[in-house]
Amino acid sequence: MPCCAHCQATANQFDAPVAQRDRERYQRHGPDWTTGGILRLVREAGARDASLLDIGGGIGVIPLELLRAGAASAVHVEAAPSYSAAARELLEAEARDGRVRFVTGDFADAVSTVPPADVVTLDRVVCCYPDAEGLLRAAAAHAGRLLALSYPRDRWYVRAAIRLENGVRRLRRNPFRTFVHPPEAFATTLRTAGLAPVRRESSLAWAAELWERSPAERIDG
Repeated sequence: MPCCAHCQATANQFDAPVAQRDRERYQRHGPDWTTGGILRLVREAGARDASLLDIGGGIGVIPLELLRAGAASAVHVEAAPSYSAAARELLEAEARDGRVRFVTGDFADAVSTVPPADVVTLDRVVCCYPDAEGLLRAAAAHAGRLLALSYPRDRWYVRAAIRLENGVRRLRRNPFRTFVHPPEAFATTLRTAGLAPVRRESSLAWAAELWERSPAERIDG
């Protein structure tokens, strides 16, 4: 699959040492705050026997945890090859059972080849994506019942920290950028797609939200 400039920057940012570090941290300490928040929200809403689409799935923690909690199947989409490789290792047993499909590349490029799922998750993905609304619109169109996402809160101290990070990357000629997108735009996009907010958790810097499609409008996953 051809990779856009954004994909290449993502692949360079999240390389093999970063993937290894993230895997070791997960194995020592479990899911981090945003991942844990998404998992709590989805489990409470009900994930047993559900199909999952994890967009920007990193090392595969969400598919692993939800499959262990009773989800039926998962599609893991990841633009960084090193993360995709780490996810294949982490999900090796589940993949042998045929319950996991891996897609390496930008979800925007693969959107027509990925089927809808009961549950769609995006953990720390919209903040790494320039066209977050377009990504979220495509993700929502694939969400048969639930969509959960996490993102940095639109607060001055978060914006300042991300400006500093991007400034350092610019000095190092690293094209990867992170963004603080307005959550109101997310809400408009998701409501337009037929989803309604269910629950939200937040820390000083991050928010995790669960959105649900009404029973009459659900899409088979």
